Amino acid sequence: MLNKLDTFVNFHQQALNIRNQRQEILAANIANSDTPNYQARDIDFNRELKKAINHQHNINHVTLNITAKNHIQVNSSNQFDYDLLYRVPYQVSADGNTVEMDHERTAFMDNAIHYQSNLTFLGEQFKNVMAVLQQG
Repeated sequence: MLNKLDTFVNFHQQALNIRNQRQEILAANIANSDTPNYQARDIDFNRELKKAINHQHNINHVTLNITAKNHIQVNSSNQFDYDLLYRVPYQVSADGNTVEMDHERTAFMDNAIHYQSNLTFLGEQFKNVMAVLQQG
């Protein structure tokens, strides 16, 4: 059962990380909707999730400087490199900006709803585990 739970949690952890990164990208698109020549970006969520599950992300190792012997040793943090894609606009703008607000808002809300559903699924799974543990 713990192996199944670990797989379930790992899947949702990876999905939440990618959804969080996608939310930041979509927010940047919305924030730059009036910036001339700004190119809207996005990531392919399904492809990035498959890469994350298969551990195909390039991991950047960041090390901390230890300036005293009593400092806590910390393992390097993992930051993933996502394949950012340019969004192809439906309609060309005069200033070269490819942000289409209707599309960006829809993608932003869709991503937020999926993020919340991942959190809900995780919460329910942990509630089930806690119920089983309490019943002994």
